[in-house]
Amino acid sequence: MRKVKINAVLFEQSKSMAMVTLAEEDGERILPIFIGIAEGMTIFRELNRTASPRPLLHDLIQTILQGLHTRLEKVIVDTMNDTTFYARLYLRQHDALVVADARPSDAVALAIKCQAPIYVAEEVLEAAGRRADHAVEAETPRPQRREETSEEDIHSWLENLRPEDFADPQ
Repeated sequence: MRKVKINAVLFEQSKSMAMVTLAEEDGERILPIFIGIAEGMTIFRELNRTASPRPLLHDLIQTILQGLHTRLEKVIVDTMNDTTFYARLYLRQHDALVVADARPSDAVALAIKCQAPIYVAEEVLEAAGRRADHAVEAETPRPQRREETSEEDIHSWLENLRPEDFADPQ
C-alpha cells in the first residue's frame, strides 16, 4: 500500500469528464482516475477550500460522522476491475472499525474534507499507475491550450454553472 496525494484535477468539458491524478508521496508513479465533471468539481472545490452555497454530500457525511463521534481514518483505492476503480473508507468510532465501499471520487472528496490520508494498493499502482513523466499524455490526448487557465477564470466558470450544464445530452 502506497500513500498518495492529489496531484491534479483535470477537466475535459467536451467529453463531460474529469480526471483526478493521485501521485505517490515517495515514488514516481501517478494513478489517473476518470470521474464525472460534478465529482471533479467537488474535489477541485475542496482542494481550493471553496465553499458551496449549500452542503454537498461529503459535507453532510462529515457532519454526520462528527455527530456520531466517528472519524475517517484513511481511504484506500484497493481494487481495479477492467477500468473501474474501487475504494474503501476506514471509519473509527471508539474501538470499532467500519469499512465501507465507496467510489474513489467520493472517497477522495471526503478524505480532503476530513483531512484523512489516501492510499493506493500496490497491485492497483502496478496495473494502472504511470510514471509521472509518462503519465497521461500517451493515453489521453488533451487539446492544445491557448493559454493557462487562471484561478479567476475557474471561479468565474464555477459561478456561472447552471443545472442544465449537468443534464444528460441524450
